[in-house]
Amino acid sequence: MPHITHPLIDQYIEDVATPENEILKALDRATHLEENMPHMVSGHPQGLFLTMLAKGMSAKKVLEIGTFTGYAAIAIAQGMQENGVLHTIEVDDEKEKIISEYIKKAKLDHIVQLHIGKAVEIIEGLGDQFDIVFIDADKMNNDTYYEMCLPLLRKGGFILIDNVLWKGKVVDQNANDKMTQAIMSFNNKVTSDKRVQSCIIPLRDGILMAQKL
Repeated sequence: MPHITHPLIDQYIEDVATPENEILKALDRATHLEENMPHMVSGHPQGLFLTMLAKGMSAKKVLEIGTFTGYAAIAIAQGMQENGVLHTIEVDDEKEKIISEYIKKAKLDHIVQLHIGKAVEIIEGLGDQFDIVFIDADKMNNDTYYEMCLPLLRKGGFILIDNVLWKGKVVDQNANDKMTQAIMSFNNKVTSDKRVQSCIIPLRDGILMAQKL
């Protein structure tokens, strides 16, 4: 993934973070060995941020849209209450093996429930009152997922949307492709949405963090 900040800054952030635990380190390594687009993995600083957020909120119910190989799901679950549940949705059934393998290795299969299929067909059947929703899926559907999930989020809960800086293209005046324009439009919509307060955290490719009012 292209760097949004200076590569040395990214490395410094990595170096001064609490060390990555062995399960996530192994999953990151496996992802880079087995997947064609390993840069899609959340990675250490972002994973640590998600763990700390879940722990700080004493999260009991979380929804993730876009599991990939399961790094973020495990990171979030590691910060959740022991009696909590994390629903994670992945459209690609070929990812099920590695996701399930590492969830079991992390001893989090009592918390993480993996759903394989289309998110728009699964979300409504999961109930409501989520503490956290993490959206890291097909970017053209960010707005659809946001509108589906906001009513399911408890007051004070957070919706996090990944890749909202889109490799820096959101500030490139020459970037007129549909994906960039869709992400910019979505970011602007959330900024003016009176149902939430929001900001963008410039971690990796940018996380939009919106808190339900």
